[in-house]
Amino acid sequence: MGYIIVLLLILGAGLILYMVKEAFGNHLIENVMSFEDFPKSFGSVSIFFISDIHKRLISDDIITAAMGKADIVVIGGDLTEKNVPFERVKKNLEKLKKLGPVYFVWGNNDYETDYRKLDAILLDSGVKVLDNTAATFESVDGEKLSLLGVDDLNQERDRLDLALLDAEDKSFKILASHYPDITNKIFPEHNIRLVLSGHTHGGQIHILGYSPYEQGKVEKLVNTTLLISNGYGTTGVPLRLGAPAQCHLITLKNG
Repeated sequence: MGYIIVLLLILGAGLILYMVKEAFGNHLIENVMSFEDFPKSFGSVSIFFISDIHKRLISDDIITAAMGKADIVVIGGDLTEKNVPFERVKKNLEKLKKLGPVYFVWGNNDYETDYRKLDAILLDSGVKVLDNTAATFESVDGEKLSLLGVDDLNQERDRLDLALLDAEDKSFKILASHYPDITNKIFPEHNIRLVLSGHTHGGQIHILGYSPYEQGKVEKLVNTTLLISNGYGTTGVPLRLGAPAQCHLITLKNG
């Protein structure tokens, strides 16, 4: 009986160590996506996408892996949470700025902090906050790409209609939203070709393969294409199982 208890303790300790490893991993997932209507004059555009950082300090390994490969950086919400020092937030922003211009959408945990101070830090850091607004990029041939962002859906702060008004009507549209459920508000006539989201942590911990949420994925929907990230950090316990920490290098091209 004693041997069984010792064996169970060893197995339990091994599982905990594995879950910690998954929680603090540094997986850069490379997603290549082709769209028939992606403006050819842009060639290809690469987005470094990271969501749900929470308490983590971004590893230099991730920055090194993505260095020189991204055109822009998008933070998909939950950059921080309650009781995370703002100095850590500043360090994370400085790291991300090494990769390219940084864009941010609000997540529910960002509002647990002194969000006015967070907003000021983002402004001082040169980060563009997409709170129901859009940023438009134009190629030398005059073709346009719009990056839209909506505010926190959980608090009903999201106004997709305002973000669409701010975007160029005939542009290729990408939407950043902390919540993947924003897709319920997208109609085909909006011409939003890609949605970047997080929030679910990919379920974070799957017991016998089951969790309240699915693992992160890319899914083709009727009204758009949806990317849901497992996210980079954790909430609650700093453990993961079946949903390793990840961020993304997304390359868009015509095809």
